Amino acid sequence: MSIGWVDLDGVVNMRDVGGLPTADGRTVRTGRLLRSDNLQDLTERDVKRLVEDLGVTDIVDLRSNVEFHAEGPGPLTLTPLTHHRHSLFRDDETEVTVEDALVLPWQTEAARERLKSHDDDYWASHYLGYLADRPDSVAAALHVIATAPGATVVHCAAGKDRTGTVVGMALAVAGVPAEEIVADYVATAERIERIVERLISRPAYADNLRGRPIEDHLPKPETMARILEVLEERYGGAPGWLVQQGWSEEQVAALRTSLVG
Repeated sequence: MSIGWVDLDGVVNMRDVGGLPTADGRTVRTGRLLRSDNLQDLTERDVKRLVEDLGVTDIVDLRSNVEFHAEGPGPLTLTPLTHHRHSLFRDDETEVTVEDALVLPWQTEAARERLKSHDDDYWASHYLGYLADRPDSVAAALHVIATAPGATVVHCAAGKDRTGTVVGMALAVAGVPAEEIVADYVATAERIERIVERLISRPAYADNLRGRPIEDHLPKPETMARILEVLEERYGGAPGWLVQQGWSEEQVAALRTSLVG
């Protein structure tokens, strides 16, 4: 698989998923869907490239309210791009309070205990939790991809877990085979050390990352494979999941068309 890395000064895990093959012999269009890590450090040159060269019109921010407020506004907020915030955390439906800002969603005692268990199914369960707890946010993010006039950048903090879930769903609707979706998800491993190094310097993420081995962060192929397997078993695939959320067949087709033409 050829990876469409977008190398900018202020991110380390941005790539265009265009070029991925579909089961019917077509390919995902370039310049429609980009996935990325945190966009807080973009330079003026980065912003110009995204807007003028890559045709980005919409940003889907999957970070929690806590992260958003802790990190503050990023450079892209000064542009005319359309910003969509869709947190994937169940307890993040209201605006953050001063007290909430002291605890990030993954820093709760329950979350820490689950991480300590090193359960092989932990991340798959975590990603399925996004679909169960915040189907509204997942569906809304996919709606942006379907209707954006230009390219959409979907991002969270590392560009791996929350972003991986939403992008994996979009690719599944587009008809990309499971093995290709898994390969795209795992591609983040190529830059995982740089991702962690970047995030550990930011107050919002430092405590959660410090002292943990790099192996804890590596994306595993079986994780995404399991998500796709569960979607197929329970809903007949990602399109069926969207229909259960209230999408019409026409809306599902529009998402597919936006990605493959």
